[in-house]
Amino acid sequence: MAGVKQPADKSHFLLPDLGEGLAEAELIGWKVQVGDTIKESQTLAEMQTDKALVEVPSPWAGTVTELCGKAGDVIPVGAVLVRYGAAKAVPSKAAATGAACMSTQVAAGVAAEADQGTVVGTMSGTLNVSDRFARRATEVAEVVREGKAMATPSVRGLAKKFGIDIQQVPGSGRGGRVTASDVAAFAENGVSSQEAPATASRAGSGFTPRAATVAAGAVFVDQSDVAQRVPFRGVRRKIAEALSRSVQTAVHFTVVDEADITALDAKRREYSKVVGEKLSMLPFIMLAVCRGLRKHPTLNAVVDDAKGEIILKSAVHLGCAVDTDSGLMVPVIRNANSMAPVQLAQGVKTLAAKCKDRTITREESLGGTFTISNVGSYGGMFATPIINYPEVAILAAGRAKERVCTKDGKFYAGLVLPLSLSCDHRVVDGAEGARFLNTVVKLLEDPEALLS
Repeated sequence: MAGVKQPADKSHFLLPDLGEGLAEAELIGWKVQVGDTIKESQTLAEMQTDKALVEVPSPWAGTVTELCGKAGDVIPVGAVLVRYGAAKAVPSKAAATGAACMSTQVAAGVAAEADQGTVVGTMSGTLNVSDRFARRATEVAEVVREGKAMATPSVRGLAKKFGIDIQQVPGSGRGGRVTASDVAAFAENGVSSQEAPATASRAGSGFTPRAATVAAGAVFVDQSDVAQRVPFRGVRRKIAEALSRSVQTAVHFTVVDEADITALDAKRREYSKVVGEKLSMLPFIMLAVCRGLRKHPTLNAVVDDAKGEIILKSAVHLGCAVDTDSGLMVPVIRNANSMAPVQLAQGVKTLAAKCKDRTITREESLGGTFTISNVGSYGGMFATPIINYPEVAILAAGRAKERVCTKDGKFYAGLVLPLSLSCDHRVVDGAEGARFLNTVVKLLEDPEALLS
């Protein structure tokens, strides 16, 4: 963990870079409490990066006086994570929640605005936050901001439609950002820009919110009959972010085909007897993909949109989607093009185990050049897989099924494997995608050529 210079006085600990080039991490949970006296290297918190769960150790011993954030917060690298000092009384739960570390939240907001190319305020050296940002247990919470509220143009437009002063809306987003849900909730509580001062004076005095009509163009979410509310956190949040980025950036198209793997299935059984371990069809599909990418190199690539470049890769670093209790993870088998089926099978087994027990490292989930999703292991046939951006293609293998097949005018009971290939049309033409899939099908249908 590097990239952040820690203070010399040991009064506070800044969130370090938990992986190469990491800008932020989500706080999953604390392993210490305010008032605890901790040892050097003792785990302070668990943080979620792109796909890995990371334990953050304390760089020194001391007494914890403040935990800057709560579970679910996205904290930028370089923000204060923990403060140390002399032991003191542990505050009540309500007070601790109300007096959250606002410096972390404001810094997160600045990082969020920077992501969208918006400059918020003027930063010079250390970020100082006024005490008036902290809520007091005996007072009514108020929205206090210095300068302009943080919100996207679309959210500001929504507030305008509702007739709401966005400066009065409490923000629940990262770093206090005002979201569309915040505006809708504010409107449902019957507070408009004209009524805000009066409402503030009546707060806590039995004021009953009135219903509000949803403005044209706003998204209505029915809040009745709720069985459970599940926040986007941890791996699920990262999955949502990655998939949204992919569909908003890559131009998807999908090609489907089938492969008669009757002969390959017989060869797979022979291999299993020789190695003394049952092999699935997956490593053979992976082998066919690696061979196919050698012939069709434009699919073994990534897009650097920031530089406006398509980067063709010389080696195949194969991502393999793994379903876990925490959500979908995609570990990467590096240099898969130089491996035999048995090695590929072992690589998948090892990385899948790491994903399921959450010991997979961030580095083991980065750098993929092509991804395979084995949807057939869960009963699916054809799919429309979403590209693992910045890669340009992904192959979904469905469940192989017995079918009556014909060859040379004769009928036989065959095993047919459905395949679905999604490509980024900005990089891969439809014809080239179809040719690549045809190459993979031919290799799967000819085990001798595949394994030669």
